[in-house]
Amino acid sequence: MTVLVDAPRSSDFTALSQRVRAAGLLERRPGYYAVRLTLVTALYAGGWAGLALTHSLWFAAVLAIAYAQVALVAHDLAHKQVFRGRRWSEALGLLAGNAGIGMSYGWWMNKHTRHHANPNHEEHDPDVAPDILVWSTRQAERARGVARLIGGHQALLFFPLLLLEGFNLHVQSARAIPSVKRRRLEGFLLYGHIAVYLGAVFLLLSPAMAVAFVLVHQALFGLYLGLTFAPNHKGMPVLSGDDELDFLRKQVLTSRNVRGGVWLDIALGGLNYQIEHHLFPNMPTPALRRAQPIVEGYCAEIGVPYHSASFVSSYTQALRHLHEAGAPLRR
Repeated sequence: MTVLVDAPRSSDFTALSQRVRAAGLLERRPGYYAVRLTLVTALYAGGWAGLALTHSLWFAAVLAIAYAQVALVAHDLAHKQVFRGRRWSEALGLLAGNAGIGMSYGWWMNKHTRHHANPNHEEHDPDVAPDILVWSTRQAERARGVARLIGGHQALLFFPLLLLEGFNLHVQSARAIPSVKRRRLEGFLLYGHIAVYLGAVFLLLSPAMAVAFVLVHQALFGLYLGLTFAPNHKGMPVLSGDDELDFLRKQVLTSRNVRGGVWLDIALGGLNYQIEHHLFPNMPTPALRRAQPIVEGYCAEIGVPYHSASFVSSYTQALRHLHEAGAPLRR
């Protein structure tokens, strides 16, 4: 899908940035992050303690929520929302990602940086690479392997596939370890997490219960992460090599906000303000809600479409897009 916007001006983002900075929305929020990190750590530790004390499978769900919240904290650390400096951000990011949930921080950061540079660009954004799903009819026409097999019915299979995303993150992380910058440290922390995780589960539970716990925990973890990230860009314009946009338009036109209250902000880690996050990746999470009306108003001033939807509507749009993208594979 080609996106054409008349007379894009790079100065548009500069003017918006000045308004946001004048409102103090790019300043660090140490108090907020101290509370958030404490609560997430308590949830994580409480989930494992609850499993040890009760041996109940219900704690697979508790720990799925905890793991997803740790992943969202790692996301904020990667964007330097918590600390200005790189050292503390990277150190805590490695602990949260590799040691905490078994996800390579270096691999994910590289992948996510490329996504932010070219969101929804089918040649440059790894999040819309046609590995399993296809995101445009052009990708569908060239699809091979699994993508070709399921692409025609991918909208129906989308949520079941999210149940595999937790396992996929661990596999992709392990495969990436040889190529990341700190491969020895990342490998030690990643495989250490896997060893401790499996050791604890099989020590606390019977073999059958342990297998059930791992399956339920990882499936719900993947589903939660998928529900967090999928509404943000899926169903928005997919760019290709012939689309040339300035920074502001590239970020706004390919992103969608998800409307909701404070509880949605907490559940999605602030990523429901995807437009503001893409324009200002290092903006602390609690400032995104305040930035939203400033950004939306400014986009209205300069004539740039600003898209937001309810949680349900965002998924309706995403699934409709997946169905339409897979049309060539249903012929």
